[in-house]
Amino acid sequence: MSNTNQTIQMLIILLVGAIFILFILTAVYLILKSKDKQKEKIENIDMAKSSKKSNSSQTDMYKKSVLDFMEFDKIEDNMIIQKNGKKCVMVVECQGINYDLMSRIEKNSVEEGFVQFLNTLRHPIQIYVQTRTINLEQSINTYEKKLNDIEVKLFKMKQRYKEMQDSNTYSKQELEKAFFELTKQNNLYEYGKDIIYNTEKMSLNKNILSKKYYIIISYYTSEIEKSENYDNKELLSIAFSELYNRAQSIIRSISACGITAKILNSIDLTELLYVAYNRDEAETFDLKKAIRADYDSLYSTAPDVLEKRIQELDNIIEEKAINKVTQKIMTKNRERLEKKEASIEELADEMARIILEENSQYLGSELVNSIMEEEENANEKKKARKQTRTTK
Repeated sequence: MSNTNQTIQMLIILLVGAIFILFILTAVYLILKSKDKQKEKIENIDMAKSSKKSNSSQTDMYKKSVLDFMEFDKIEDNMIIQKNGKKCVMVVECQGINYDLMSRIEKNSVEEGFVQFLNTLRHPIQIYVQTRTINLEQSINTYEKKLNDIEVKLFKMKQRYKEMQDSNTYSKQELEKAFFELTKQNNLYEYGKDIIYNTEKMSLNKNILSKKYYIIISYYTSEIEKSENYDNKELLSIAFSELYNRAQSIIRSISACGITAKILNSIDLTELLYVAYNRDEAETFDLKKAIRADYDSLYSTAPDVLEKRIQELDNIIEEKAINKVTQKIMTKNRERLEKKEASIEELADEMARIILEENSQYLGSELVNSIMEEEENANEKKKARKQTRTTK
C-alpha cells in the first residue's frame, strides 16, 4: 500500500507540474500573439500615414510644379513680377538690321556702336530671340475691308456711267473721262483681289518665320536700401523707375548701332509670354483671338446652393414688396379720384371764384361781386336742401 501511495503521489506531482508548465506556455503564447497583433496594427497605421503623405506630396508637387513652370506671378506696370515681388523684369524690343548687306564703313560703325553699348552697361542683361510664324490673318482682314470699299465705289461708278449713257446729255469727252475713271477703279479692284489671293496662299506656308529680338533687364528689390520701411507698392514703384532708367539708357546706347528699340507695355509682355508658353497654339490662335474665345476660362464654378436659395428668396420678397406698394398706390389714387368726383361741383365753384378774383381788374369789381354773391346764394340754397333731405 505504501508503494502504491507513493506512486500516486508522484503521478499527482507530475500532473500538477505538467498543468503548471502548460499554463505558463499558454500565457507566453498569448502574450506573443498580442505583441504580433500590435506590431501589425502599428505597421498598418504607418503604411496609411506614408500613403497619405505620398498622396499629399504628389498633389503638392503637382500644384507647385504648375506655379514653378510659369516662373512669374503677374504682369503689372509694364513689368513681369517674379518671386512674390522680389524680382521685376522689363523687356526692350529691338528692330533688327541686315548686317550682311551693309558696306564696310557701315559695319565698322555698327561694331563701334555695339562696343560702346557693352562698355556703358552697369548691370546684367539677357538677350532673348523669339522665332514666330508670320500670321497674315490680320493683313488679310484689312485687305478685305479695303476691297469691300473699293467694290462699293466701283458699283456706284458703274451705275453713274450707265445713267450718263442713258441720259444722252453728256458729251463724248465727259463719257470718255468717266469710262477712264471706271476702268481705273475696276483695275484697282482686280489688283486687290489678286493681292488677297496671293496673301492667303502665302499664309498656308508655315515655313515663313520672323525673328524678334529682346533685351531683358531685371531688378531685385533687395538692391533697395533697407533704411526705410517700404510697402509693396512703394517697392514696385522704385523698381519701375530704376528699370525705366536702365531701359532708356540701353535704348540710347544701341541707337548708335542704328537699331531702334522700345519698351514693351503690359499687353506686349502678355503676348510675348503667350507665344513662349504656347508655341504650337500661337500659330493658329493669336492672343487677341484666344481672349475673344475665352481661351483663359479653363473652368467655371457654380454658386453655393444656400446662396442661390437666399438670392431667390430676396427676389421673391422684392417682388411681393413691389406688388404691395403698387396696390397701395392704386387704392390711394382711387380714393383721391372718388373724392374729386364727389366734390367736383365744389372744386369747380372754388376754381371759378379764384378766376374771378384774378381777373377783377379787367371785368370790374361790381360785376365780380355780383357774380360771387349769386354763387354764394346758390350754394346756401343747395346746403339748405341737403339739410332738409337729411332731416327727412
